[in-house]
Amino acid sequence: MGSHYRASDFDFEYPREAVAQHPLADRGASRMLELEKESGTVRHRRFRDFPTLLEAGDVLVVNASRVIPARLTGQRESGGDAEILLVHSEPDGTWLAMVHPGGKLKEGRTVRFGDDAVAEVVEVVGGGLRRISFSGRLSAEQIMRRHGVVPLPPYIERPAEPEDRERYQTVFADVDGSVAAPTAGLHFTAEILEELKSRGVRIAELLLHVGPGTFKPVEVDDPAKHRMHAEWYAISEAAAVEVNTALARGGRVWAVGTTVARALETAATKSQGVSWNVAPGFGWTDLFIYPPHTFKIVDALLTNFHLPRSTLLMLVAAFAGYEHTMAAYREAVARQYRLFSYGDAMAIR
Repeated sequence: MGSHYRASDFDFEYPREAVAQHPLADRGASRMLELEKESGTVRHRRFRDFPTLLEAGDVLVVNASRVIPARLTGQRESGGDAEILLVHSEPDGTWLAMVHPGGKLKEGRTVRFGDDAVAEVVEVVGGGLRRISFSGRLSAEQIMRRHGVVPLPPYIERPAEPEDRERYQTVFADVDGSVAAPTAGLHFTAEILEELKSRGVRIAELLLHVGPGTFKPVEVDDPAKHRMHAEWYAISEAAAVEVNTALARGGRVWAVGTTVARALETAATKSQGVSWNVAPGFGWTDLFIYPPHTFKIVDALLTNFHLPRSTLLMLVAAFAGYEHTMAAYREAVARQYRLFSYGDAMAIR
C-alpha cells in the first residue's frame, strides 16, 4: 500500500544542542511527554510517573536484546585504519558487516586486529554490506570483547566511553545481538519495574536484534518504496500467552519501543478468523510500518524521540496519527526535551 505522505513530511527542525550526548545519571529521571492519540492532548511528566499510566491487566512488552560491542577498529594491509561494524552472524560462521572506508575494502582485502585475528572481506553483498570471515586465535565474540566498543549512533558526537557499556543497555537486556539499543527501554530501573508489577501489570519479554538500518533515513520520496534491513526476532510461547491473555481480557498491550511494536505486528495472526492474537515463533522481519497502518496488537506505545525522515518516526505517526505526532514533536522541541537515543521519552495511549 502506498502512502499519501512524502518523506519530506517527516522533517522537523531542532537545535543541535537538543541531541542528548550523554545519558542521565538516573535512568528514571528522564522527562516524558504523554500523548493521547485520539485527542492529541499532550501532558508533560517525568518517567517516574510512567507506572501510573498502566492498569492491572495490562501487559508491558519489552525487548530483551543486548547491544554487542560491534564496532571494531583495525589496520588495513597498507597500514591505514579501518572500521568494521558487525551486523549479525551467518550460519556458515561469517558475519555481515558495514565497513569504512568502503572503497578500500573490496573482496579479498583484510583488516588486522593486533596479533589476535584477521578479518577478510569475502563478498560485497550490496546495500552497504560486506560478508566478513575471521581467522586467527580469537573468535569474533572474543575479538569484540577485546577490541570492540559499543556502536553509539552517529548523532552522538563523541567516542564511546566506559559508562556506555552499561548505560547503552536496558536493565532487562539478556541476549546478545543488537548493534543499537532499543532505546525506549533505557528509562526503566528495577524499582520502576517492581512498581509496575505491584500494580498488577504483567511484563513479557521478546527479542528483536536491532540492526544499523534503524538509523537509515528514508531517502525515497514515497515511503512505500523504502526497503527495511531485515532484523531477527523471537517471541516465546510464554510471551505470546501473556499478550494474548491481556487481549482476551480487555487489557492493553504496551509496546516498549518501535522494535517491540514491529515484532508484535509481524507476529499478528487471526484467532479463529475473528480476533487478532500473537503467534509465538522466530524469524526475520523487514516490516515497515508507516501511515496508513492499522495496528492489530499494540494498544499503547512508549518510545523516544526519533530522527527526521526515519522509519521510527513514521511508525510513531502511524500509531498516534500524523498531525498529532508532528505537533507533539514541535512542542517537545519548544520545551527543550532531550532528543534521540539518550534523550527523553514519549508515552502514547
